[in-house]
Amino acid sequence: MSIAAAARGGGAGRVLGDEIRATVALSIPIALTQIAQMALHTTDVVMTGRLGPHALAAGQLGHNLFFPVFITTLGVLFATAAMFAQEIGARRYKGVRRTVRQGFWVIVVMTGPAWLFFWNAEAVLVHLLGQDPELAPRAADYALGAMWGFPFMAGFSLLRNFIAAHGRPRAALWILVVGIGVNAFADWVLMFGKFGLPRWELFGLGIATTLVQGTMFLALLGVVLSDRRWRRYRILARFWRPDWPRFREVWAVGLPIGLTKLAEAGLFAASGFLVGLIGVEALAGHAVALQYAAIAFMLPFGVAQAATVRVGLAVGRGDPDGARRAGRVAMIVGLLVVIPLALLFVTAGRPLAGLFLSAGDGHGEAAVGYAVSFLAMAGLFQLADGGQAVTAGVLRGFKDTRVPMVIALIGYWPVGIGTALLLAFQLELGGIGVWGGLALGLAVVWAALVLRFRRVADRAVARNLTG
Repeated sequence: MSIAAAARGGGAGRVLGDEIRATVALSIPIALTQIAQMALHTTDVVMTGRLGPHALAAGQLGHNLFFPVFITTLGVLFATAAMFAQEIGARRYKGVRRTVRQGFWVIVVMTGPAWLFFWNAEAVLVHLLGQDPELAPRAADYALGAMWGFPFMAGFSLLRNFIAAHGRPRAALWILVVGIGVNAFADWVLMFGKFGLPRWELFGLGIATTLVQGTMFLALLGVVLSDRRWRRYRILARFWRPDWPRFREVWAVGLPIGLTKLAEAGLFAASGFLVGLIGVEALAGHAVALQYAAIAFMLPFGVAQAATVRVGLAVGRGDPDGARRAGRVAMIVGLLVVIPLALLFVTAGRPLAGLFLSAGDGHGEAAVGYAVSFLAMAGLFQLADGGQAVTAGVLRGFKDTRVPMVIALIGYWPVGIGTALLLAFQLELGGIGVWGGLALGLAVVWAALVLRFRRVADRAVARNLTG
């Protein structure tokens, strides 16, 4: 081998190593931030449980009403991550400011309908969703308290995208870590009427959510406005001025992501309804397995968010080869973090299930048995879910969202739920069939998205060569 060839090979190796390190370094704090976000909700569940099972059921019902609206908004705002990265990569710093401002405009537009929906929560739960009329008023109490925090939650997510695109996501993590303790204290004071305040119970839980989300948003906004590197953007300057081209771009890129996230949330909700038809013990086992899968998903989710940034930066600086390399690295890193978790689910199902369920009687043993079986299936499920999440994040870096939306909708519902129905009830595989259907649907989405990535990346490289 010639010295020049060896040098080129060594240079390529260094570039690849740099990309791996950058992806991992960005993924870890993003994943930890998501876990901290989950801990906020876990704190709410623990505090609500002290009010009794009726309040816990009502609180979860209120959260289930809140979550689809928020996850759709979050999906729309995912567009800004790619837009920030591409503008930074191209050194178009005014474009970063435009995107921040129009991201806030999108939040303002989405807040009005969201508030109207939450204001009528009891009617929606009883008349539209057919829920228990005794639980609905208490669930509505939570929604009426938490609804005012909705724009702050969305604003915090927007600013998280902004700082992550600059490769510095840790500020959001530390604010969330502090927020967990503040949230627990606020829940205790407002739910149980401490320090002479009225005992507001679930309404107090909602108000605590609003106060904590508002405080975290203002804290992160303060960091962005005061940091020497970020304050130059002057993100709130002339906020009232419309920027219709950028506003439409956020919607054009983000709405398909939002609809995809809504369909994904609906997929998991539907799986719970299907397992619920099998029996109480099966539903308990399903809830345990799904909780572990949700926690484990935070790792590939972090890689997916990092992939959007790394690919977007390369696209912005006009480096399609770098974008393709960043996408491939992210997909490999995503698999490497998911495989150990999948093996854990397959080999350690019983001790994992035992952390949530007790096998003290026949019903408990049956629930544990279901959980162990579902966790084994979750191993396969986790590979497919992590793979499709990371590949979708890679495609978002190219601002490619419409075709992935179509792929996801088909894979999640006709393939995933359709197969789950067939396996669970026609072939009488029960809950295993439901999980098998989910795994197959996600695997189909993953395979189709990988093919889409190859097409999009090859097309970008070809345009660069002919340009």
